[in-house]
Formats: sequence, C-alpha cells, structure tokens
Amino acid sequence: QVQLVESGGGLVQAGGSLRLSCAASGRTFSYYAMGWFRQAPGKEREFVAAISWRGVTTIYADAVQDRFTISRDNARNTVYLQMNSLKREDTAIYYCAAHGVAYSGAARERNEYGYWGQGTQVTVSS
Repeated sequence: QVQLVESGGGLVQAGGSLRLSCAASGRTFSYYAMGWFRQAPGKEREFVAAISWRGVTTIYADAVQDRFTISRDNARNTVYLQMNSLKREDTAIYYCAAHGVAYSGAARERNEYGYWGQGTQVTVSS
C-alpha cells in the first residue's frame, strides 16, 4: 500500500508562485518515477510534469514548460512542483502520482501510475 499526501495549494494572484509537495510512504519511494497531474472543473485529468526514479529526467506538458519545475528529495520521500508565473488557466486540483513499476522513467500517461494522492486545490485569481 502506498500513501501520497499533497500539500501547498492555495489561492494566489496571477503571476505569483506556489510550491506543491507530495509526501510518500508505504514503499521504497526512491525506486519509482513520480508525476503531477491536474484536473480543472469540467475537464479531464491532464499530465503536468514527471520525474524519473533517479531524478535525472524530467518532462513537462507544453502548457507549463519553462514555468513549472518538478524535483524530488529521496531522503525525505517527497516530490515537489514549483509553479511560477501562474496563470488563471492553471487553476485546478493538482494530484501527485507514483508510477506502478519500479525503476521506470518519467511518464505522461495516466494509466502508468498506480497510486494517487487526494489532490490539493490551486486557484489563480486575476
């Protein structure tokens, strides 16, 4: 069993920054790629960013490239999402996810992730 708990969401003005955290427990965190996804009201859950199990490779959705940064601290079993230059369209519930296979690379597909957190709300106002 894997538990993922997100934190750091909130209300921020456009142009501002937030850092999301996702604390993992229940298995060897450092062996698994991690990802962030988001879901806006009335929309499908979409990929935001992912990081490989070693943290060497990161990938991003085009919409957040050059504004968001994913990172991980395996000693703390935590993955982060630094979000800068936030826009209204970034408003969504943000979910942390752990890949279902050990030693995996960063992945964009939802179905590759076996464990999900409960999500944290990010609201960007104009």
